[in-house]
Amino acid sequence: MFTQLMNFLRELFQKNFSTLLTMGLLLAVPLLGSAIVLGVLYESPTLLQHLSLGQSLLYFAVAGLTMALALTPTTFVAIISGYYFGWMGLPGMVAAYALAAALGYELARRLDHGKLRTMLHHFPKADAVLAELQTQSWPLIILTRLSPVLPFALMTFVLAIVGVLRRRFLAASVLGMLPRSLFFYWLGTKAQDVLALLRDPDEGALSKLVLVGLVAASLFGLYWVFNRALQKVLRRGVTD
Repeated sequence: MFTQLMNFLRELFQKNFSTLLTMGLLLAVPLLGSAIVLGVLYESPTLLQHLSLGQSLLYFAVAGLTMALALTPTTFVAIISGYYFGWMGLPGMVAAYALAAALGYELARRLDHGKLRTMLHHFPKADAVLAELQTQSWPLIILTRLSPVLPFALMTFVLAIVGVLRRRFLAASVLGMLPRSLFFYWLGTKAQDVLALLRDPDEGALSKLVLVGLVAASLFGLYWVFNRALQKVLRRGVTD
């Protein structure tokens, strides 16, 4: 078992170095993006006030692009949009999320070229579990998006390279993002100091309760989905 695991990890690294490097960057870059956003808003707190329709559309288009590239966390975009645009900006935020999911999906598919799935064919059990998860892609995607602690761009990349269908991915992504996004958007509309909220979005008892509830629902749901897929594979007698 240990030898099989080491062989799997060695082959994973050798044949998917560019994919793994991209995933690492998608984890690290949001930290830099967060610092840049805070710095810009600190220097120009009125930057996004009184925008024209064209400027507002440009803002949401840029937000979609930066979220796709992991340059801005989705939490930041929801808070900032709620603070500066109010509820009138909610459709724009949803559209920005959809754009970010679509761009991230295409980027992942072009970078990976199916290499990860091809490699997994050498490991029948892992390949079978992944295939089973694809049949449960609706709950898988929704539960992944529900958690505010799972990075948006990284999970987009992972879901895309394992072969989730594009239309289902986009629809489930937007649906799964709505609960947490609406909450952070609401926080933005109520904020007196957007910079303080961006620095600590989970401040307050209500925020902590909602975040814990979302994370718990996501984790328990994902455990159930993965365990169900694994049990189905084991019942079919698939072995490595």
